[in-house]
Amino acid sequence: MTSPPHTTLVPRPTRSRFTTGHFTLTAETCLRVGEGAGPAADLLRTTLAAATGLPLKPAADGALALAVDSDLTGLGGEGYGLTIGRDSVLLRAREVAGLLRGVQTVRQLLPPAALLTAPQRGVTWSLPCAEITDVPHRPWRGAMLDVARHFQPLRYLLRYVDLLALHKINVFHLHLTDDQGWRMPVAALPKLTEIGGRRPRSMVGPSGDIHDGVPHGGAYTRTDLARLVSYAAERGITVLPEIEMPGHSRAALAAYPHLGNHPGRVLDVWTRWGVCDTILGLHDEVFDFCRTVLEDVMDVFPSPYVHLGGDECPLTEWTRHPAAAARLRETGLAGTAQLHRWFLGQVGAFLVRNGRRPVGWAETGTELPDGFTVMAWRDPAHALAAAERGHEVINSYHRATYFDYPQSGAAGEPAGQPGGVVSLRDVHGHDPVPEGASPRAAAHVLGTQAQLWTEYAATPERIEYLTYPRLCALADGGWSGPSTWADFTARLRGHTARLDALGVGRHP
Repeated sequence: MTSPPHTTLVPRPTRSRFTTGHFTLTAETCLRVGEGAGPAADLLRTTLAAATGLPLKPAADGALALAVDSDLTGLGGEGYGLTIGRDSVLLRAREVAGLLRGVQTVRQLLPPAALLTAPQRGVTWSLPCAEITDVPHRPWRGAMLDVARHFQPLRYLLRYVDLLALHKINVFHLHLTDDQGWRMPVAALPKLTEIGGRRPRSMVGPSGDIHDGVPHGGAYTRTDLARLVSYAAERGITVLPEIEMPGHSRAALAAYPHLGNHPGRVLDVWTRWGVCDTILGLHDEVFDFCRTVLEDVMDVFPSPYVHLGGDECPLTEWTRHPAAAARLRETGLAGTAQLHRWFLGQVGAFLVRNGRRPVGWAETGTELPDGFTVMAWRDPAHALAAAERGHEVINSYHRATYFDYPQSGAAGEPAGQPGGVVSLRDVHGHDPVPEGASPRAAAHVLGTQAQLWTEYAATPERIEYLTYPRLCALADGGWSGPSTWADFTARLRGHTARLDALGVGRHP
């Protein structure tokens, strides 16, 4: 027996009351679109057109009304109110972003067949009568996809965004560069993609002794990325670009060796997984390079945040290079370790001067410069330390948000990141606010984010198997706040019909 749609909503609405009766969408149903609500009307038409064939034409007396009302201050920037009666539907929000979230709830309340991409005949497109008021628990609900290890085509990134939008995820973090590949076009530095975007082979498994012998490569054009940014914005999602520095930069050094710490050295794009010990240098040309790259990044991505990576950066090369000694004399810093923070501070200040906010991965919670937003991944104590220092924090604890780990220890589970399991229950139980946080520190925790590093996920099919249903749990906690395991899994059992309609090859 199929569960009624209001018992299977993921994320769960803040407040909802369902009553008897339905509103049925037909070919005669029209939209009444208030001022500023046009993007939400466009999204509703676009997402329902393929399966339902409903035109949803605009009309002054349309039974399905979309309205932006600045007086609805209690809804914040993403909240919405949805009233479904037998004869009319009213979706209201203070900002258009809230209407876009409400559209996803409307999609979930319709039969799962509404999510299909082929015309469906003989289906009654009914919504249950309801009063819903829905406001997100956390302002940052993110998902990161690593396209540096394994490149993914634009068409898949658009699908990835569609799936995020359905679950009210609002940040798509795009990891564009790493030791194994550079995917971001930079007009003044064409070798970054021509050389840095390709490697001759890839490591197989965790040992490092076996390679597949298959060339791998790919890069986006500015047109590709502009399309992605626009497509995501139409669904209320910000694309957060990440350019790794000063470590995880082997692909850049393969393209432009003079940026490294050994003049004349020729490097290849790295073919191993793990942490590479070749890093950017500290000479002036490096900072010219960083500024040039980030100028193009800011041109393409309007995100208020730009991610600079920053973690897993062995400093051995700096201890042996005269530029590091010169920087120590210039800055008066006590040692090479402090130059890492100084490097990020220089580049972060450039972003701030251009109206952007730098983000970095944190391994201790205290190593990033002031003004950085911290993604704390190693330990909840690091999220706490960063929040207590006054940083904005996204709690990305790897034992609850890293989806490259296997979902179970079952014998048939495909290979993943070695060293543990991140189960659906682990994700569900993750509280972004670390234990022991003061009210002041808790207020600095913006939310949480899923990470999918793709050493062990070369294809879209593998990406979706690793992502779902774990992303459902992260999205539910980020939007709805804590829930019982029984409540979440009961809703998820019904929600899987939607994933199946969308063709998501999820973990069972």
